[in-house]
This record gives sequence, structure tokens and C-alpha cells, in this order.
Amino acid sequence: MAPVRLHMIEAGPPDGPLVILLHGFPEFSYGWRHQIGPLAEAGFRVLALDQRGYGLSDMPPTIEDYRIDRLVDDVLRLAEEAGHRRFSVVGHDWGGIVAWWLALSHPDRVERLAILNAPHPATLRGHMAAHPGQLLKSWYVGFFQLPSLPERLMRAGGFRIAERALTSTSRPGTFGPEDLARYRKAWARPGALTGMLNWYRALRRNPRPPTSRVHSPTLIVWGDRDAFLDRGLADEAAVLCDDVRLVHLEQVSHWVQHEEAETVNRLLADFLQDVLDGKAIHRNGVRP
Repeated sequence: MAPVRLHMIEAGPPDGPLVILLHGFPEFSYGWRHQIGPLAEAGFRVLALDQRGYGLSDMPPTIEDYRIDRLVDDVLRLAEEAGHRRFSVVGHDWGGIVAWWLALSHPDRVERLAILNAPHPATLRGHMAAHPGQLLKSWYVGFFQLPSLPERLMRAGGFRIAERALTSTSRPGTFGPEDLARYRKAWARPGALTGMLNWYRALRRNPRPPTSRVHSPTLIVWGDRDAFLDRGLADEAAVLCDDVRLVHLEQVSHWVQHEEAETVNRLLADFLQDVLDGKAIHRNGVRP
């Protein structure tokens, strides 16, 4: 099977510690526009990926192509091609789920893990069983299993429903006209909507995580006014992390890195600082 070609935005010094940014639905690498520059200026080598099925990356045709293990392999291959065995990863929404899986299945590869509004894979099913409100919030996951109809509805009216998934669940003005134009252009690429939706359609084909505990140092930033995910999912995830910092942003929606870019950037910089310091020590030949 030929490797999937992946598009990415690259910034920062080539010899800086590697940080990979993973977007969620229905975004692409543009969703990290507020984070790429500050992280690069801080000294990190930043790769913001268009994950398979999104943006300018390949859009494999079958549902099987979007199993979680293949999404994880994409990131591992990207890191290896960048010359890094270990790296830090930041993920939002579906990108956060991929990031969780990376840390659970390849703990030796993930130096630091930062999660923005994405549930730990071992918690969502049990949480929905105990909290019917989350089941109602997740109604669209079942709808996305249908063939063809979700694509037709998302495309209707110039992607009106897809736009509303962003604008109606975020603070007014979070996504401006230029932002929405960029998203519409990405969604209009042949096969894009099906590729994006196949992430959901592959859910039943995914294995269970190999372990529920995360050993990598972890930062969880959670916008508590998330229209899709309960606040309690952040707390349940934190319990499964050996070394974790959990930050609740009470007045922030699901789109946390857009609405509170400066806060998120500061939290990420503080969290990743030890990696940067370690790189400087190694470069200068200084032993702690």
C-alpha cells in the first residue's frame, strides 16, 4: 500500500524540538494559524499537518483507510521523515484523539502531549452511558454513518451547515469571512467531505487502546462551553494520566485555540519549555 501524501505547514528552526499540530473536524492546518508563529518564534520546529482526508493531503477512498492506527502511522512517518524519533504533539478535537492514541500506543515516541477539547479514547463510551446529555450532544456521530446523505447536506447552500458547525458553536466573530472562505475552499476539493466523514465511519472498525494510562507528561486545556463534549470528559481523562496539568477555561467554547489564542499559546509555551531547555543543554554540551 502506497503511503498517503500529506501536506503540512512547517515553521521554526530546523534543529528545534519537533512539535506536531493535529487539527480536528471540519478544519485543516489553517486551524493552527494563531499557534504556528508563536511556537516557531519560541524555538520549536513546528509541523501543522493536513491530516488524511483534509486540505491538500491525499483522500484515500475507503472507510478502512481512516482507522485510527493508520492515522497514528501518518504522524509517526511524518516525524521520522523530519528526522525525529521523539516529538511533542498538540491535538484538538479529532486531532486530539489521534494524539491520545499516539501516547497510548507509542509512549516511547511522544515526549509531551497537549490536548485541546478531545476525549480520552477509553472514557467516551462509559461517559455517554452515565450521562445521557453527552449522548444527545453526539447525535451527529450516528448521522455521519449514513452513506452520501451527510455529504449532500453539508454541501447544500454553499456549505451552509458546515459553516454553522463553526459559527453557531463559537463566540461571535471567532471565524471571520476570510476564515470561512478558506474552509469552503478546502471542503470543495473533490472527495474532501467524504474523506472527513470517513473518520467517523471508521469508528466501529477501530481497536481498543492498548492501555488506558498515559505516561507522557500531559496538558489538557478544556473550553467548558463546548457544545459537543461535556466538561466532565476532561476530568475523566486527567485521572488516566500519570503526570498531568488540567486547565478549564470556563467561558470558552469547543474552539479553544481560536477564541483564546494568547492563553493557549502561553499554556503551550510553558508546558513545552522543558523540552526546549533540554535541547539547549544538549546543544551546548552542558550536563545538568
